[in-house]
Amino acid sequence: MRSNIILVAALIVTACGGATSTAPSAGLLPQGSEPVVLDPADFVALIDHPYWPMTPGSHWVYREIGPGGGELQVDITVLAETKVILGITVTVIHDVVSRDGELIEDTFDWYAQDTAGNLWYLGEDTKEYRDGVVVSTGGSWQAGVDGAQAGIILPAEPRVGMTYRQEYYAGKAEDAAEILSLTERVEGPFGSFTDVLMTKDFTPLSPNLVEHKFYAKGIGVVLVFDVSGGTDREELVTFEPGR
Repeated sequence: MRSNIILVAALIVTACGGATSTAPSAGLLPQGSEPVVLDPADFVALIDHPYWPMTPGSHWVYREIGPGGGELQVDITVLAETKVILGITVTVIHDVVSRDGELIEDTFDWYAQDTAGNLWYLGEDTKEYRDGVVVSTGGSWQAGVDGAQAGIILPAEPRVGMTYRQEYYAGKAEDAAEILSLTERVEGPFGSFTDVLMTKDFTPLSPNLVEHKFYAKGIGVVLVFDVSGGTDREELVTFEPGR
């Protein structure tokens, strides 16, 4: 069933020319391949971003409709375990994609929130499966390893027109986003949402592929769909907050 969309810190950034500025206060978010220097002292233990809180134990289930109408189930869980990257203690999210009970992809994503409230993405360990056998780990990367750079998933104070990189690992992971709206309305299997944040997500690695992603306050992502370069659609089916 298709959802009905009713148009729905103390962080130092090294910019071009070698100049530095404090990103949140200056409104500068990382772009492209710009290097960032992250200070572990500028990060907090709890991710409580209004548009995507990540309390351990939180669990999202999505239904994804891919090319040809094939249906996948996506299970995302915030784990109690943590990992240290660049001296920062990050939250670990387990992302499992399956088709009719068969494992398709198994990923551990790493997130952290700075003292200004920006939600950072510091990498992922991903494995793709076919017939129970790992066939690719190509999407894996970690900030600080082999030139990879952390990116922003959601700014502390989202504003329409903001653009920022979400990840950077040259030639392999270069996703970016632009905030298009803060006032969308979305209806889907899990319910109706207002004042939804909508982003345009894109990458120079696949310039024809563009998707829109929708974040509801207190929940996180509720809907994703391709607007060009593909036909994928992912919608939230169930959500259980952590305790």
